Amino acid sequence: MLGPLYTIVLTSLSSSGTVTRAGGLVLVPDGITFEAYRQISSDTVVSRAVIVSTGVTVVGTLISAGVSILGAYSLSRPGSFLHRPLLFSVLLMFVFFPGIIPVYLMVSGLGLKDSYWALILPTAVSAFNVVVLRSFFMGIPQEILDSARIDGAGEFRILVQIVLPMSKAVTAVVAMFYAVGYWNAWFNAMLYMDDTRKWPLALILRQYVVDSNPLPAATAGVTGDAPPTLAIKMAIVVIAVIPALIMYPLVQRHFTKGVIVGAIKG
Repeated sequence: MLGPLYTIVLTSLSSSGTVTRAGGLVLVPDGITFEAYRQISSDTVVSRAVIVSTGVTVVGTLISAGVSILGAYSLSRPGSFLHRPLLFSVLLMFVFFPGIIPVYLMVSGLGLKDSYWALILPTAVSAFNVVVLRSFFMGIPQEILDSARIDGAGEFRILVQIVLPMSKAVTAVVAMFYAVGYWNAWFNAMLYMDDTRKWPLALILRQYVVDSNPLPAATAGVTGDAPPTLAIKMAIVVIAVIPALIMYPLVQRHFTKGVIVGAIKG
């Protein structure tokens, strides 16, 4: 992991002459320059894409984590409203997926095309994350919840004040899964976003770095005709990777406990 990351960062900090002499990716430093990052920061397209990705990731993670926690808690309580049909529906999502065309028609029919909600709602809930949360919630001793009910606490208060504080590990891991998924998602943007000003960074990364296409015009006066250089491409890759590098150490201590304990209980 460190080898490719070192090469990408070093190439992004190298001058055009250094990249030319290296014949591609730079392995040995020969002067450091931040010109690629300065060019990106002055580029309206990339700057706007970073803002779009950040907003979609924050809002999407809050919605997805909230809905998943509420759904998992209700499914972890035997005898809850429509418990078996809803649980069967969630488990069925592991086997069947409606497909791209039905989902596209539904998104278009709801008028969500060219809307940021099209980047959030179609993938707002993951059946895997709901099942992991449900398994963890089922492992919480029933006596603790019963004592809270005797004291007059309702289900929502029990969830917020008792269950969630005892489930920090699995909640942090699930939130990280959602956040990384939203940050790296590009396919929904390619399907539903015709307005290039609303493209997230992941789609810019694919168009500009993977497909070597010029940056799309964000406004009438901003164009991306300049031929892409390897240093600029690697700088965009670094910007796209930074959030995951920051996020993972924060939840790393919860990662193994949250996934393994949540998966084997229940």
